[in-house]
Amino acid sequence: MMLQNKFSNKLKMLSEPIKQFSGLVIVTVVVILSFAILNVFFGQGDELIAKMKKEEERIAEANKLSKLISTLPSGLLVFYEGTDHYKLSEELYETVCNVTKLIPQRAVMGANLTNFKAKQIYTNNGNLIDETFVKWDKENSKCIAGFVLSGSLDSGEIEKITVSGEVLNFLSTGIDTRVYFIKNF
Repeated sequence: MMLQNKFSNKLKMLSEPIKQFSGLVIVTVVVILSFAILNVFFGQGDELIAKMKKEEERIAEANKLSKLISTLPSGLLVFYEGTDHYKLSEELYETVCNVTKLIPQRAVMGANLTNFKAKQIYTNNGNLIDETFVKWDKENSKCIAGFVLSGSLDSGEIEKITVSGEVLNFLSTGIDTRVYFIKNF
């Protein structure tokens, strides 16, 4: 009790600015400690920053590729000799492959012509495609495109089939690129 009175008397003797400054310091310490405790329980700062940086890089790369695609002429883009269409360099061929995500029905129908089961499933299920993909094959330096179909054959048996092949050319619309022809293996 005596100690408390002694401490209370010393506080009363302090000037008003010192009391206010002390109060400010205490409030600041309490806020910092509160955030530190919250960060321990709910913080994912490093992970969040890493995710944000990765997303920023992805957006920057997408913008860069979009600018590149917009510089390509509209029409067919090929990578082989002996054609009147725009010929892509090997580097540009890989870049266009990596940026292309669209496989129009024309390319699907062309690829189905050489695969009877795929044609049958595609027709029987109302031309529905489960999944499409376009990817760069580093090992063979080729662009591979394909699609997955599932449905019934005439026997009633449900089957899932993947049709894929090398992309022989792309169609540039000026806004995006699309697979134009798939050479089945």
